[in-house]
Amino acid sequence: MNSQMKSLQKIGVVGAGMIGTAIGNALAAKDGLQVRLYTIEEEVAESINSVHINQKYFPNVNLNKSLEASTDINILEEAEIVFLAIPSVLIVDFLKQHGRIFNEGSILINLAKGFGQDRKTITECLEEFQAGKICAMKGPTFAREIVSDFPTAFTFASSDETLFPLLAELFEGTNIYLDFTKDVKGTEVLSILKNIYAIVIGIVDAHFDSPNLRFLILTKAFNEAKKIMLEMGGSEQSMFHYCGFGDFSLTALNDLSRNRTLGLLIGKGFFIETISDKVVLEGKIAVNVIIQHLKKNSTVEEKYPIIFELHRVFNEEYNLSVFVNHLLNKIKVNYEQ
Repeated sequence: MNSQMKSLQKIGVVGAGMIGTAIGNALAAKDGLQVRLYTIEEEVAESINSVHINQKYFPNVNLNKSLEASTDINILEEAEIVFLAIPSVLIVDFLKQHGRIFNEGSILINLAKGFGQDRKTITECLEEFQAGKICAMKGPTFAREIVSDFPTAFTFASSDETLFPLLAELFEGTNIYLDFTKDVKGTEVLSILKNIYAIVIGIVDAHFDSPNLRFLILTKAFNEAKKIMLEMGGSEQSMFHYCGFGDFSLTALNDLSRNRTLGLLIGKGFFIETISDKVVLEGKIAVNVIIQHLKKNSTVEEKYPIIFELHRVFNEEYNLSVFVNHLLNKIKVNYEQ
């Protein structure tokens, strides 16, 4: 272990939900690392510390005995790498309230997938006021697979490429594999877009169990996401990192995906407000933000027919029986430019 790695002994995780617990547990299995989860849920901290099980989120999984949890935020004071594993709608306010606890040399890694405030990505929001190195880590990941020790991939995104060797060494010997990009903006935007298009694929699959149709729409959706990501300032190469093709495909095609599940519910006619309140809808929330951005830049609807059609589903009285036909008619005339 090199001298740089020795300086990164203390790892903090904000949030002891599924993804925070899973990543913390993977790192806690390594010698020489002190991994601590901060949570506001006293019963979760007690469960992890006393019986080494997160009974709320992973009741059937034995966690590493060296993994610690606490409701005392001061445990994060000495952490030199901090993973932010709380919902996207909470991160910016959390850092505004507690960000002074982190030292200026700390590496803060956003795991959440969603917008921050004022139509900005979370990392953009944090860079405006938070000391430390602001990074992102996104990829085709279900937390239950990470905690079950299945090989899992993330893209680590940072404007400072010298940080990647530190993260690569941190995860060496775990079940987590990394690739790297300096395109933080594109990585963040892709993590939002994949949720949007997973809803679309869910609606399509609810109407037709057709592999041909599924991959027709999936191909056009992937291309549309690329164009939006480029318009919002990302790099095309990011589409082919884990945060791009991998995360897009996993979220759109696997029934463990919450946003795909939302699409299936909508397509089957079960979408009502009481359901939407119970599902984490990163995609639904993001649709209006993306549309506002596209309209602000005078983008014509014909350039992005899929997301505009989904926007109608969420914002108008809409007959879902025509959703697929509308998409196909618009895609047919919207040939690639």
